[in-house]
Amino acid sequence: MEDERLDPEQLLEKWKKNEQSLRSGRLKVFFGYAAGVGKTYAMLKEAHEQLTEGRTVLVGYVEPHARPETEALVAGLPTLPTKKYNYKGITINEFDVDAALKAKADIILVDELAHTNAIGARNRKRYQDIEELLKAGIDVYTTVNVQHIESLNDVVEQVTGIHISETVPDTFFEISSLKVVDIETEELLERLKQGKIYHSENAKKAMANFFKSDNLTLLRGLAIRKASDHINTTNQQETQKNTGIHSRLLTIIDEKNPDMTKKCLRWTARLAQALGTEWIALEILEDMSEHSESDNSKLATKLGGEVVTLESDNQRETIIQYVKMRGVTDLVMGKIIKRSRFIRLYRPDLEDELVSFIPDVDIHLVPYQSSKYLLNNYTTKKKNLKNIFTWKDFYMTLGLLAIATLLSELGSYYHIGDQNLILIYILFVLLVARVTTGYLWAALASIVSVLMFNWFFVEPLYSLTVYKQGYPVTLIFMLLVALLVSNLMMQIKKQAFYAMKREHQLEILYELNKKYLVTHDQKEILSTTAEYLSNMLDREVVLYGEPELKNPAGAPIKGPLRSLEELAVANWVFVNQKEAGYGTDTLMGAKALYLPVLSNGVTLAVIGIEKSKETPITDEIISFLELISTQLSLAIEQNKLTSERQKILFESEKERMRGNLLRAISHDLRTPLTGISGSVETILNDRETAKLPDETKRKLLTGIKEDADWLIRMVENLLSITRINEETMKVAKSKEAAEEVVSTAIQRIRKSYPKSEINVTLPEEFVLVPMDSILIEQVLFNLMENAIRHSKSDSPIFVTVTLNEKEITFEIADQGKGLTTEQLKLLFSGMTKQSTPVDSKSGMGIGLSIVKTIIMAHDGTLNAGNRPQGGAIFTFTLPLERKE
Repeated sequence: MEDERLDPEQLLEKWKKNEQSLRSGRLKVFFGYAAGVGKTYAMLKEAHEQLTEGRTVLVGYVEPHARPETEALVAGLPTLPTKKYNYKGITINEFDVDAALKAKADIILVDELAHTNAIGARNRKRYQDIEELLKAGIDVYTTVNVQHIESLNDVVEQVTGIHISETVPDTFFEISSLKVVDIETEELLERLKQGKIYHSENAKKAMANFFKSDNLTLLRGLAIRKASDHINTTNQQETQKNTGIHSRLLTIIDEKNPDMTKKCLRWTARLAQALGTEWIALEILEDMSEHSESDNSKLATKLGGEVVTLESDNQRETIIQYVKMRGVTDLVMGKIIKRSRFIRLYRPDLEDELVSFIPDVDIHLVPYQSSKYLLNNYTTKKKNLKNIFTWKDFYMTLGLLAIATLLSELGSYYHIGDQNLILIYILFVLLVARVTTGYLWAALASIVSVLMFNWFFVEPLYSLTVYKQGYPVTLIFMLLVALLVSNLMMQIKKQAFYAMKREHQLEILYELNKKYLVTHDQKEILSTTAEYLSNMLDREVVLYGEPELKNPAGAPIKGPLRSLEELAVANWVFVNQKEAGYGTDTLMGAKALYLPVLSNGVTLAVIGIEKSKETPITDEIISFLELISTQLSLAIEQNKLTSERQKILFESEKERMRGNLLRAISHDLRTPLTGISGSVETILNDRETAKLPDETKRKLLTGIKEDADWLIRMVENLLSITRINEETMKVAKSKEAAEEVVSTAIQRIRKSYPKSEINVTLPEEFVLVPMDSILIEQVLFNLMENAIRHSKSDSPIFVTVTLNEKEITFEIADQGKGLTTEQLKLLFSGMTKQSTPVDSKSGMGIGLSIVKTIIMAHDGTLNAGNRPQGGAIFTFTLPLERKE
């Protein structure tokens, strides 16, 4: 045992390795305002310092700038080979993230954070490669310029006039430390002229476009301000924690004005970073069923915002309710500067309405003026109009208005009055609004119904001219009522549609929860959910659990989403806790979209949903999967808690049984050993004292033999327990004939008690019972021995076996004194605490404790009681598999 003890140094080293595996890597960003300020040089120089301090440093990728100073520093560090990709006949060298993960260096250097990887790489962007390294606990040094930060993209474009397409999400910098690398703009321009940054031709182009003195001065100011905001963010968060005062920002995603929304999102992100607070991007859609994730939703996620998508036809009320529910303090909206006054009279500005309803919320208006997107808006409206118009709705509208006209002709024939004819038309306008889609047909039916009433029923007939006094006003009111009623019908229909969708979601959750109630383990939960989702979404859906993902090579290959390649994608999602696959920037070539199922920061499973050209993965499907994922994580957690609870109960029961056995052994061994020791001592001392009579010696020897036989039977009892599996507390069962087991037990008892009388009653049918025959023989032996010892010597013992549909029952009865109330309460505890001493002759001791253990291992029951005619009766049952 002494040799097996770990050395304290070994324990410390083991703890350090475990701590390293649990923590995320640290990111250090060398931050500048333009190329050539010395970011890569500063990164390499610090890497050399870390190398001299004993840390393992590896150059993952450094952009080949062809600068002597940089090349000299790279040459002094171990370098990772690049991964080559072929694109249109050109060989592209990229950072090899897999090799970096295998190398497991303390620090890895990866240049150009905002770089876009070559087609065929696992991740679309280099910062996603770095995220994997950080997740693996590897520290990373990288470089980036201010123009590549997503929240500053529009500001940089406004300052320089150049649009930067390669950007890095602001969320990436939240966990990083920034080191600003700065030089004067004049010095940077001088280096550019000397060819230290670009070659002479490229340097001239750069100076004519991006590298202008004014541009560089403004970019330098942005970089310093960004670094200052980064430092202040931590202080702001600490202040909010201490004071309890915090802000919560909300911005609105307007799908009709995407560029204005982008400006608002970036403005909100910058404000949130300056305040060190959280912010939300709210997107309100009228129909999510055919809407995929928008570019602005993706942008908000990259900027660090929480994206919330709601389905509603009333934008104002939805915003008001959501602001109150989430406790929003600041609302950010775009403000179109040039808007028609006529449109404002017809539809007031949303911000003006919100001011009166949420006066406690500060509303920030971001001005926006642009005319180049009017054509795009027209295209969108034209496309929507094309989707709204369907021949089915056209024929339904035409047919219902024709029926309304025929009924009105019939009413006119019977002279029911013009006011009733108007009601007939309004009724059919309501029917049009009910059976068609969209507001177009209801409004069109309202207008056409007025024209038809005027044409067919107002003098002069078959003309739109009106001569009767007051009829123009009647027609105007008819039009207004028809429009109002049809609009109300459409709103009611939409509200009913949303209510049905919510009811459908609740019904889905209810049905799924019912299925979860009958599942027994995590594998069954995952298979049930996958089958349910496949049927609901009409496409293949798979769910991978941890065991299947940890051993992809051993997983069964069934279907297109069960290949080893798809399992590798799912495994990446499980480890990195991010979505991947079809439609994402990571492992884009996968056949499905994979989403992690998370609970308290731990990945429980991975959902894979097959891609389909006919039915794309929309926002509604994603929201549905997120809803199901929540229920799935709860079900898995509940299953784990139930399993742990059962395990704890099982262990406590096992400990209790072990304690009972030890107490019973200590009591039952004491008396026979004391008797044997006393008798032997008396015989040995026979020579020193008066010689004992032969009869006395015989009695002493007989007592020794009886006590020795008792100890032998006790050892057999204890050995029988070893046949029970210690982990499961179950036995290996085989079908045995009940009468043979009873017969064997009676033969054994008669060897020990030859004068005992035993009456046996067996069922007439031949019965095979699943059991461990040796253990059940021991049970019968113990119970019969107990009955013999506690009854009169000449009284018989009754053994009865009865049979029913589900179980077989064994009864052992005697004609002794029976059991006291105290004995019945503490009968099978193994230590009865009787007032009389517990010994091998008069107590019940270990035998009954072992009987209970054996019967429980057989999933049976054990009961005891007193017979009405006197004596005790013990009954135990065993589950039965009837022989057909």
